Amino acid sequence: MATPSDPPVSLTEPRSEVVRRMPGELRQAHIVEQLRKSGFVSVAEVAAALAVSEMTIRRDLIDLEAEGRLIRTHGGAIAPEGTTMPAFDREEPAFEQRLRQNNFAKESIASEALSLISPRQTVALDVGSSTFVLAARLASFPSIKVFTNSLRIATLLGRERRDVYLPGGEVRGDEMSMCGPTAVAQFEQLWFDIAFLGASGLTKAGFFDYSLEDSELKRVYLRRSSRKVLLCNAAKFNHLSLVQVAGLETIDMLITDQAPVGDLAVALAEANVEIRIARPASISS
Repeated sequence: MATPSDPPVSLTEPRSEVVRRMPGELRQAHIVEQLRKSGFVSVAEVAAALAVSEMTIRRDLIDLEAEGRLIRTHGGAIAPEGTTMPAFDREEPAFEQRLRQNNFAKESIASEALSLISPRQTVALDVGSSTFVLAARLASFPSIKVFTNSLRIATLLGRERRDVYLPGGEVRGDEMSMCGPTAVAQFEQLWFDIAFLGASGLTKAGFFDYSLEDSELKRVYLRRSSRKVLLCNAAKFNHLSLVQVAGLETIDMLITDQAPVGDLAVALAEANVEIRIARPASISS
């Protein structure tokens, strides 16, 4: 999103404003969602709904206008003409539900991703349903080392006695992922040949995730990998959620099931992201 953190709190702001202030990313995502629904947002109405000052919302509108995501007007903002506003996904579906959704596309994407891996490589696997589908195909892959913060992936591959490595730290129970400062510090010391990342959404601004904690490990994979590959089916295009993980320029390749179009396609081209369209996975009888 436009700013990773809020400006310093003014001493003149009411105390209730300081106590109840929402993260800037969440405020701006709310604004974008309201704009997508109605085509116009009012500063006064958004400020009242989010229990923040009108000045805070005006600063958010300035940031969003700088990104080209709205046009400020007297008292509010409108959507830019001819643009499609991204959808904001508030809640993270359960893992089992996500695994069932768009499964055919995920199988195709996993097959394409598998072709990028060579023996004796160090492979980083992010948490998520798309990376889990890829992990299932790695069970019989020879001579690779897999590093992941997903307990599900580690358990799946561990049954096949692969070289699988988990960081220490805290467990985010709903996602079964390792997170926290210890996990970040341990993987920050490593270097991976290739990293496969998942996302909750992809827009021209970058790719997104539901979790603040898991996003920190995603950024480690981006910093510590020679090749960064995003696995994202087309159903997630022009969707965003709570956390913007990074901009499009941080990834080398997008593997998906349909070619991006419009503003997203332009932004990916400008960021020099290679796009691979996965062929439909074969169905065994």
